[in-house]
Amino acid sequence: MNDKQQKVAFIGGGNMASAIIGGLIKQGMQPSQFAVVEPVEAAREKLREQFKVEAQAQASADLSAATLVVWAVKPQSFTEAAGQARSHLGKAALHLSVMAGILSDSMVHLLGTEAIVRSMPNTPALVGKGMTALFARAAVTASQRAGVEGVIATTGEFLWVEEERHLDAVTALSGSGPAYVFYFLEAMTQAGTEMGLTREQAYRLAVGTFQGAAALAAASQDPPEVLRERVTSKGGTTYAAITSMEEDAMKPRFVKALHAACERAAELGQQFGR
Repeated sequence: MNDKQQKVAFIGGGNMASAIIGGLIKQGMQPSQFAVVEPVEAAREKLREQFKVEAQAQASADLSAATLVVWAVKPQSFTEAAGQARSHLGKAALHLSVMAGILSDSMVHLLGTEAIVRSMPNTPALVGKGMTALFARAAVTASQRAGVEGVIATTGEFLWVEEERHLDAVTALSGSGPAYVFYFLEAMTQAGTEMGLTREQAYRLAVGTFQGAAALAAASQDPPEVLRERVTSKGGTTYAAITSMEEDAMKPRFVKALHAACERAAELGQQFGR
């Protein structure tokens, strides 16, 4: 998405907006091609220092030339932000939401357009390793979908879901997923230090193990249970660890936790998305 005539507007200039802006600039877009509305002065200054992008505290006519509008405000701020920005937005603009919990029906109601794509990214997007799910309303054209893909691809991988309700499951799995990895990294680091390693050694080993295992899973056509079985010799060290976790019912408890996250995502959609 490096057309010199293209202009992208961001309503909200926080971390996710920064990840996308940074990715697009790496692809050749110029700072002048972005219009950003961000009420927090520190966030505006960060955009200026990091990307030389000038952000405004309030919506203005600068937004009218944008063919893509990225909504990156907190869910509870969306109604107010939409009310301030709507009159300044072009009628033909495509709207891409990276907000959690705001249903596309609500966006249609507040923005007066059906050209809406919802996304559920995750924080590894900040380092170009994100995993994002996308949902498009029926009015979104194939070329608009392709344009969104070009934007999101700058932050990592993506996939489309055909039903908006599936974004709740995505939120539970990949949206919240980095926290689960960090949780296990905490536990592995603690165990390593208790067994005599330094914290730095234990943490480096844990992070490297997650990176390597994820890369192996991505490169393999085998399901995870097969990959696990290959390193779990009966009576060995891995077997001892897996047996301990099975005895503690760790897997069903973890699955239960993800269901809880999914249910909460649906609740937030009802709370903020109407």
